Amino acid sequence: MREGEPSRTAFGAAVYRAVHQDLDGGAIFADPLAWQILGVDREAVLAEPEATDRARLRVFIAARHRFAEDALAAAVKHGTRQVVVLGAGLDTFAYRNPYAGTRVFEVDHPATGAWKRERLAAAGIAVPDTVTYVGVDFETDDLTSRLVEAGLDAGEPAFFLWLGVVPYLTLDAVTVTLRAIASVPGGEVVLDYTNPVHDLLATAQGDRADLLARVAAVGEPLTAGLDTGALHRLLDDLGFGEVEDLDRPQIRERFLGRPGGTETGGAHLLRARSGRSAPR
Repeated sequence: MREGEPSRTAFGAAVYRAVHQDLDGGAIFADPLAWQILGVDREAVLAEPEATDRARLRVFIAARHRFAEDALAAAVKHGTRQVVVLGAGLDTFAYRNPYAGTRVFEVDHPATGAWKRERLAAAGIAVPDTVTYVGVDFETDDLTSRLVEAGLDAGEPAFFLWLGVVPYLTLDAVTVTLRAIASVPGGEVVLDYTNPVHDLLATAQGDRADLLARVAAVGEPLTAGLDTGALHRLLDDLGFGEVEDLDRPQIRERFLGRPGGTETGGAHLLRARSGRSAPR
């Protein structure tokens, strides 16, 4: 993939989201733009074992979008009118946004954002007037400042979609972004993270080893993972007064209707809301 395109892993996640529409009928998460934005040969992708064999990963990716957009729907119902998509990549929410009166800020590296706009044009996907692109170099730019410059009202609630990113970041980088979100009154975030490999059952350690090898091979290594207790303490210290955290059994139970079981460790879906109130 050329410079400025989404990462290989982000593109792969978008493929799994699209394949879910066909192999699973979009049962967990329906995305009518999933295939269109990819710009790939649908039949060729569906014929590739790489895209169709990893059912657990495909289901997890669908579940994280469903979890995030269910939480977003609740936030909008309670008055949130600003949505920020961090590391937007090939996310399609902004182009099927059903909530009148909401603004969507897509945050990504400037070159990646420019490539996405080219991709949208080639796919014939209309860009609503409510979408704002925010180019951020996460190594040098201050996220809050860049968002405010782009028109975000930092005194009003905002919902942050931060999917498929945290497992690749250092704890310091995660902390900086969470602190920025917590500074927004009523700031709410949905993210996914993974526990350290030693917390996994032996049967799951093989899957993690396979994933680690595959992403490292494309130059995008995963970090060691986050301890759930430590992450919750960090969220509390930063001022997030409300935290919902689903582990793998809870994800399975909520989105597949299967008994959760007692499996520990692995992938999590987390929603956190800042306890700060908007100024009166």
